[in-house]
Amino acid sequence: MVLISIIITISYLFLIGCFVFGFDKIKLFKLEDIPSKTTFSVIIPFRNEVENLPRLLESINALAYPNHLFEIIFVDDASDDNSADLIMGFLTDTRNDIKIIKNKRSTHAPKKDAITTAINHSKNKWIVTTDADCILPKYWLDSFDEWIQKTNAKCIAAPVTYKHTSNFLNQFQLLDILSLQGATVGGFGINKPFLCNGANFGYEKVLFQELNGFDGNTDIASGDDIFLLEKVTKTYPEQLHYLKCEKTVVKTQSQPSWNHLIAQRIRWTAKTSAYNNWFGKFTGGIVLLMNGIIISTLLLAIIGVFNFKIWLYILIIKFNIDFFLIYKSASFFNQKAVLRTFIFGFITYPFFSFYVAFSSLFRTYKWKGRTFKK
Repeated sequence: MVLISIIITISYLFLIGCFVFGFDKIKLFKLEDIPSKTTFSVIIPFRNEVENLPRLLESINALAYPNHLFEIIFVDDASDDNSADLIMGFLTDTRNDIKIIKNKRSTHAPKKDAITTAINHSKNKWIVTTDADCILPKYWLDSFDEWIQKTNAKCIAAPVTYKHTSNFLNQFQLLDILSLQGATVGGFGINKPFLCNGANFGYEKVLFQELNGFDGNTDIASGDDIFLLEKVTKTYPEQLHYLKCEKTVVKTQSQPSWNHLIAQRIRWTAKTSAYNNWFGKFTGGIVLLMNGIIISTLLLAIIGVFNFKIWLYILIIKFNIDFFLIYKSASFFNQKAVLRTFIFGFITYPFFSFYVAFSSLFRTYKWKGRTFKK
């Protein structure tokens, strides 16, 4: 058991160390205020988002990008609240090109259907997706445009974080998404992209069509971002980029309760078995094993069959490398204040992640009022 623990710990240390190294390899992008050229179709699926839409709509109104260069397509995925009426009321007070369309369901993946439906209605060269519970930064599209003009990008992943509040549940989730963003940036930095977030994701319309969109994974409800990323990684790896720009950071809402959070993570876990990216599977496996080692060796140390000092050394190694990656991510997102709760999140996370992984083997999950099988 000692040898296995050491091997897993060394593997984990090397993996997260690679992400730390890769994080610094992706340089910050600064806007230069060059003339805007790129045309965008921004796609926002929604289902019962009446509470979140006002913040999103306000941020849309504040976008600095020229109105004639972008359209916004809201896709109503069978909402039964006043979300559509709220958007319609907003249309009377804005000069932006905004439309609402109905989702055309054809698969078991509502969000993928919504994005595909919107792309079929879109008129511009680039597609950018976000979510209805997000807040968009003022120079969001400007950042995409300048990056596109300066590179040969066909697909762009961009940063996402949670709003910071004072309760522990929010701070736990914020630490988690900062670690995920650190791994995302780090993966791009070592030329092993395996993560992105559909709340801030852009690609050429012709690329989506060339890759046949979401064909091949429409039996899985989530993964509109990851599975498309996998396709781009295989076909155009040199034209797949991460836009590490402070002006591009999209903020979204954390889950309001532990039950909601667990359901969300079970939904995320449900798609991992369908990953085609070996590095993504390897990373998920090492992280899960490391959390399992922390828990199992602690229990063995308590009953006296594992050396407590070795467990403590393993814990210290994990603590330091995790903190190093999250510190870099928190610095980029200007959210270092959350690091004050790092030790509590660090203690909680192994038990949380193992519970989610175990539960995902047996439980269905709910999303937007619908129940899905794994």
